[in-house]
Amino acid sequence: MKASAIARLLEAELEGGADPEITGAAPLEHAGPEALSIVARERYLPYVQASRAGLLLVATDLAARVPEDRPRIVLDDVHAALARTLPELYPEKAPEPGVHPTAVVSERARIGADVTVGPGAVVGDGSRIGDRARIGAHTVVGEDCEVGEGVLLHPHVTLYARTRIGAHTVIHSGTRLGVDGFGFAEVEGVPRKIPQVGDCVIGEQVEIGANVTIDRGSIGTTTIGDHVKIDNLVQIGHNVQIGAGSIIVAQVGVAGSTRLGQGVTLGGQAGIRGHVEIGDGATVAAQAGVFGDIPPGETWSGYPARPHSDALRAHASLFRLPKLMKRI
Repeated sequence: MKASAIARLLEAELEGGADPEITGAAPLEHAGPEALSIVARERYLPYVQASRAGLLLVATDLAARVPEDRPRIVLDDVHAALARTLPELYPEKAPEPGVHPTAVVSERARIGADVTVGPGAVVGDGSRIGDRARIGAHTVVGEDCEVGEGVLLHPHVTLYARTRIGAHTVIHSGTRLGVDGFGFAEVEGVPRKIPQVGDCVIGEQVEIGANVTIDRGSIGTTTIGDHVKIDNLVQIGHNVQIGAGSIIVAQVGVAGSTRLGQGVTLGGQAGIRGHVEIGDGATVAAQAGVFGDIPPGETWSGYPARPHSDALRAHASLFRLPKLMKRI
């Protein structure tokens, strides 16, 4: 694309005089004359002068510190602009619809229009696959599942029976949905399995990373709301409810029957005890251990988790202990 075409796409102005041809994107230090790059934070500024990037997407608050004679587009939200531009520079190859000869699709499954079923994939009895869905190689869709329109299941995804996935959701490799929850009762001195007879419902336009495990409900439903984004290596227990627009970062563990409101953020490696409630818009910092309810809109951190300002004071006091001990 010409830089001017990118500017039109972003409804912004191209500055700097030249109008180079742009074929891709790269970090500032590695970009060549046909690549665009971003200047989104102050720490990127030292790389600008030496960068050979053909086009810069520059944050508004940094524009005065970036040479005006470089081809550039000044934007309030550089990352949002990048998200709009990259699909144009790297168009996704459209798959050929059809069922691969090595796939196993039940005669009692219903397959929509223009569906792609890859090599070695399995679609079980009673399952319904929506129009233009893509089922990757060696993916297993169990019995009575529902896969919505435009869903992308990458290779080696497994949907246990009765899992439902909303339209335009993306599930990455190695993820298992609708797995039996960790439910056991002690009988005659040994743990006996409690049958997990609920289901698992994933909303629309959700993205779930690689090697995520989401349990089915024990006797109810595990629900992931619309537009939720889940990073790699996350474990979500049975009967958990996650509100729309929430973000869950890598290696988080959420125990059973926990409820997250809308727009909640869980930082990497946070651990959430079962049967707690986290209110709308709350943030849990990385590696926090949550043992109780968190009110809406608050940020908690630490172990055990507490309001972030309290956690900072506690850490500061802990770091002063050596001097205090020496004085004593």
